[in-house]
Amino acid sequence: MYFVEKLKPENPYKRFDYLLFFSVMTLSIIGLFVLNSAVANKPNILKSQVLAFIMGVALCLILSAIDYKNLKFFSLLIFFGAMGLMVLTLIIGSGEELGNKNWIKIAGMSVQPSEFAKIAYIILASVFLERIKESQEINKSDIIKFIVYSCIAIGFVLLQKDLGTALVFIFIFLIFIYIVGIPYRYIFILCGCLALSLPFIWVYVLNDKRKERILSFISPEIDPLGAGYNVIMSKMAIGSGQLFGQGYGKGIQTQSGSVPVNESDFIFSVVGEELGFIGGMIIIVLGLFIILRCIHIAKNAGDAYGSFLVIGITGMISFNFIENIGMSIGLLPVTGLPLPFVSQGGTAMLTNFIAIGIVLSVTIRSKKSSFSSSQ
Repeated sequence: MYFVEKLKPENPYKRFDYLLFFSVMTLSIIGLFVLNSAVANKPNILKSQVLAFIMGVALCLILSAIDYKNLKFFSLLIFFGAMGLMVLTLIIGSGEELGNKNWIKIAGMSVQPSEFAKIAYIILASVFLERIKESQEINKSDIIKFIVYSCIAIGFVLLQKDLGTALVFIFIFLIFIYIVGIPYRYIFILCGCLALSLPFIWVYVLNDKRKERILSFISPEIDPLGAGYNVIMSKMAIGSGQLFGQGYGKGIQTQSGSVPVNESDFIFSVVGEELGFIGGMIIIVLGLFIILRCIHIAKNAGDAYGSFLVIGITGMISFNFIENIGMSIGLLPVTGLPLPFVSQGGTAMLTNFIAIGIVLSVTIRSKKSSFSSSQ
């Protein structure tokens, strides 16, 4: 009897990372409450976000049940499908009035293809990185392919004049080349090309609004009623919250509309003003826990491909967290990146849950339990 029980296959969902899943759910639910306060007079925005949340959770659980290794076989198809949507966005997309042309209507809904392109890029890049990592000698072909596909993804985002999303891709790319250990000569060549392209990006890619944001980062007070206004008001709102905040739905600056786009770019100002330092720290601690949990999963992945998938996703989520909070308190330039699982944005919400679903798939099929290090 004992022998028969030992032969019974292990239930893979014993390795399901409930800590990661429930921390993401907790952050998302807090985000819905914060968004409800930020858009009290715009109920349709909250309804769309709730729908995206429900769809995201469903996709997350479905993807966790699918073996992430299957993504290898469809990586090129997924990547070029995402790039195709990016091209379509450049042709018939909208958002130019906001400085970017990165939105497209699909089935009556506004979708931002560059969000899905992040996942597509991570899936394809991980294929080449696995080959490079496991190769006995330097494989120039895979290194070149990895760099070329990275440049394609970053290039399309830059053509949409979306500097914030382009920085996310660049950050993921830099983490990848650091982790995989690509020879420094390739990195120096790439950095040289990037340096030479900066004047072109400044003149032809960045519009006046983006340039003003970068310049206002140096000193927001130079243009307090223009480019620096958002940051000044955001800092004022966060500072007025003090330790415990002014109370849910009672933020003077955020409720009066003094802080622009407080439902997305500057949603952390709502947290700081209404929930105070305590509320802000809860958001930061949850975000940090999610990031550290993903790093733990990457270290214990069953293969190099799974590890690179999680590393890329961790980089994507980390950069968004750091940049959104950093720009809200005036430490980083304003790029318009959302706060993961908190800011308004259905496409971003779906993308983040898809990413977590892939991470959960990796941990379910990892070489040891996610809880083994603490036992």
